[in-house]
Amino acid sequence: MGMNNEDTRVKVGLGYTLNLGNFQSLRVDLEIADNKREGENITEAFDRVYAFVEEKLAEKVKEASGELEAK
Repeated sequence: MGMNNEDTRVKVGLGYTLNLGNFQSLRVDLEIADNKREGENITEAFDRVYAFVEEKLAEKVKEASGELEAK
C-alpha cells in the first residue's frame, strides 16, 4: 500500500499580537490544515500552506488595525 495524499497532512499555525497601547493588545491567530497534493513533496506542500496562512494573517491583521483606527 503506497502513500496517498490522504495520508500526508500539513498544518500551519501563525499568530500576531497587535499592541493597542494603554496596556491593551489584540491577538490574531490563524491555522490551516491541508492534504499534500498530487506531485507535491512535503516541503512544497508546507511552503504552499505556510504562504497561504501568512498572506491571510497579514490581511486579517491589516483589517483589524483599520477597524481599530476607525473607532
